[in-house]
Amino acid sequence: MLSRRGFLRMLSGLLALGATTSTYGVVIEPLLRLRTTRYKLTPPGWPRDLHLTLAVVADVHACEPWMNADRVSAIAAATNALGADCILLLGDYFATHRFQTPTPPDDWARALDTLQAPLGVHAVLGNHDWWGDKEAIARQSGPTFAHRALEKTRIKVYENDVLRLEKDGQPFWLAGLGDQIAFVEVRGWRDPRKGVDDLPGTLRRITDNAPVILMAHEPDIFVRVPPRVALTISGHTHGGQIRIFGRAPVVPSRYGERFAYGHVVEEGRNLIVSGGLGCSGVPVRIGSPPEIVVIELGGDAPGGGWIG
Repeated sequence: MLSRRGFLRMLSGLLALGATTSTYGVVIEPLLRLRTTRYKLTPPGWPRDLHLTLAVVADVHACEPWMNADRVSAIAAATNALGADCILLLGDYFATHRFQTPTPPDDWARALDTLQAPLGVHAVLGNHDWWGDKEAIARQSGPTFAHRALEKTRIKVYENDVLRLEKDGQPFWLAGLGDQIAFVEVRGWRDPRKGVDDLPGTLRRITDNAPVILMAHEPDIFVRVPPRVALTISGHTHGGQIRIFGRAPVVPSRYGERFAYGHVVEEGRNLIVSGGLGCSGVPVRIGSPPEIVVIELGGDAPGGGWIG
């Protein structure tokens, strides 16, 4: 039988463990950890001799105190130091959740404007960039506050648009999809089709056979992405944000953990989902530290995968 003293000792230990876990989840992992996750692959449809390095920044959720403009600037500096050919921003710059005060859009946009890459910095918007702008929601169209802030920078913003780029004389297409759930929150709908995305219309803008990289904030679109797209890159899920023994109890996707995180290959089609940087819902990250993703395309890595 457990004595009263033993019970109190056990209770104290549990309370201490809870306090330690809370401190880690609220302070250490969201604020003090930042990792670089690398993938190397040559997906079908991508020329083996077209070597391209992408740096991916997703789900900033700029807010006080967890992701203020100074921290966004530090993340931008760390991204620049990776020496990528191209930097991709995958949306959710806005923080719309409780417990935090959103950073003014012009402040985080100026911080992101310090990003530099030889082939440019390219962005799509996420659902929170819509949900944080009630005027845009009410008129059911943009531009949103986030879009306007980014337009003041050198960053190119895509909404169902494409751009043809070249690396070492070889062309490829960068396509950016409009957000898939832009209008869900305001009316309480759970219909994932209520957005501004137009995948067929976006792909029709491509005028030759050069390989295609698709930026899509939410990964759910991947079930509809044709083999014509060599690689889809998404964020949104935060890797679950809280992962316990490698599993995420809650993932903001109609497909659960199927597209929660990492490199996904289905029927020869390739998707990479970033765990992102900020927090949504609650300011806690456990088992899913903030990350910048680096993707190396081309070379001797058929299929590819995570390399550290």
